[in-house]
Amino acid sequence: MPRKKVTIDISEVNSPEKVKSLPEEAIPLLSQYIRERIIEATSRRGGHLSSNLGTVEATIALCRVFSFPRDRLVFDVGHQCYAWKLLTGRSLENLNVRGGTSGFQKRGEGPYDPYEAGHAGTAASAVLAMLDARRIKGGEGEIIGFLGDGSLQCGLTFEALNDLGRRKERAILILNDNEMAISPSRGAISERLRLISVSKGYLRLKERTKMLLSRSLGGGRALSSLRKIRDWLKNVLVGSNLFDDLGFLYLGPVDGHDVPRMERAFRRALRAEGPVIVHIKTKKGKGYPLAEEDRAGYWHGVTPFDPESGTPREEHPGLLSWSHFFGEEVLEAMEDKKNVLICPAMMKGSHMEECFRRYPDRSFDPGIAEEHALTYAGALSLEGLHPIVSIYSTFLQRAYDELLHDCARMKAGMTILIDRAGLAGPNGDTHQGIYDPAFLMSIPGVEVYLPRTLREGQDLFRSSLALKGRILAIRYPHSLEKEEERDLPQEDPFSWRLPPEGEGTLLLALGPLGRKLESLLRKKGIPFRAGKVTRLWPFREEEIDALLQEKDIFVYDPYGTEGGFLARLSSALMRKGYRGKFRGLALPERYIAQGSVEEQLEESGLLPEQALLLFQEKK
Repeated sequence: MPRKKVTIDISEVNSPEKVKSLPEEAIPLLSQYIRERIIEATSRRGGHLSSNLGTVEATIALCRVFSFPRDRLVFDVGHQCYAWKLLTGRSLENLNVRGGTSGFQKRGEGPYDPYEAGHAGTAASAVLAMLDARRIKGGEGEIIGFLGDGSLQCGLTFEALNDLGRRKERAILILNDNEMAISPSRGAISERLRLISVSKGYLRLKERTKMLLSRSLGGGRALSSLRKIRDWLKNVLVGSNLFDDLGFLYLGPVDGHDVPRMERAFRRALRAEGPVIVHIKTKKGKGYPLAEEDRAGYWHGVTPFDPESGTPREEHPGLLSWSHFFGEEVLEAMEDKKNVLICPAMMKGSHMEECFRRYPDRSFDPGIAEEHALTYAGALSLEGLHPIVSIYSTFLQRAYDELLHDCARMKAGMTILIDRAGLAGPNGDTHQGIYDPAFLMSIPGVEVYLPRTLREGQDLFRSSLALKGRILAIRYPHSLEKEEERDLPQEDPFSWRLPPEGEGTLLLALGPLGRKLESLLRKKGIPFRAGKVTRLWPFREEEIDALLQEKDIFVYDPYGTEGGFLARLSSALMRKGYRGKFRGLALPERYIAQGSVEEQLEESGLLPEQALLLFQEKK
């Protein structure tokens, strides 16, 4: 029978109720329309592409079965929600720009987002909280968590599943299994999901068992007996199902691109009396061939690109990103067999793929499990190896206790490469890399550095590999530098360089932006005396004593909050009785919304041009 011609204006389908009213024949057209909008938006603005292309049909099926916003939906990780944004009346025209639509769920954008998170592992806890709050306060509606399978690598998820599985109320968790987190998922959990997914023999027997149940005339006794037979066969063919063991009703796996099948699975979940896992199988990057074929994670998070060819819109000849630079440095360091690389889930973003390819026996990706990564690194150090931990600033904050208790306390030596230090730009308040200096400085035995040039970064990193029992944290931004900077003269990377005593304000300007401020001051002919500070912590007694002789000190730190380097230096000087003028600029201790890095700096009063004006002020 020929398919019915669809004449609906898909662009007007901008609410879950409108999705629910569509004829089934319109679903492929709606799916195609959503994918086109996602590709168009990310090609212009950048963002999370592959994960969102893979969740289109699942989001449509959710809208057709549940009643939002009475029912509540939590995404984990939140970057899977672009189709959800479109189907709840939000535009992707201004995706990730200042004042525009966030790339994550945002409570402030309306009633459809009851929760928000930029990091993985939070949904199961949030779902359980909403479940208990509904019971305590009263209310109605289903509570649904939409989990990427990368979230199952998080200990936080399992803590919540352990708690949720013993409850009697219904909560529905959708497990989006695409065998990928950012890069291919690793570990026993992913292997277990694959085993469940490919067990066709079990699935065939499951369908036959359903037929027997439907035909049985024996009532409850036959139903109970057949369920026992089903469970026995399941254990024989598949083995123990983790979710069953935790107390969940397990449904699946279901084709995550087949809307009618998912609708049936979701309605089956609505008949359950307790917590449910619906396991759906999706293809990351679905509908865009370049993303579908990607196994390295290149198309997970993208910068603006040409959608026809897939080539980046912006090329930067002669420039090198800090991430790429440290990727090359780590690759060279791995020639020494005592060095091991630990990169939790950010292998592609931190340019460590070649290390994993060449040295698979000493390169470890523990997945989205930062706490485990740091404890693991500390124990490796105590066994005589030198761990190199490559991690984003925003994710390191999840492993504070492990760094303090399991690493620094036992004098476990390691090098921590803190990528994306400073403002995060479009990813906004969940990804700002500005808080780590303050908490790292609170841990005895941790040294914190921020190189200003690639050569300083090179000297620091290479020197750190020979140190014993010391934790060196090297922070660096997601910015570009001139490649020839690697050829600058070598200097002592661990010492401050202060100018001779003299007249004029002493400027302590941190990082690459600090060099830009110095350059501006020179161009304007404004007199100053430049000090070089690469080591942010700890201070040395002689360094503070030298500063006591200065009449006017100006600090510029656009990479950390006021509670970091600025506060520590001010406190150290005050304790010593400093009587001169002390002024400083650092990022405010608040959550900074999405926008370009330049806009975020301007909003915080920290553009080099703004710092120059403050530097000129006389007090």
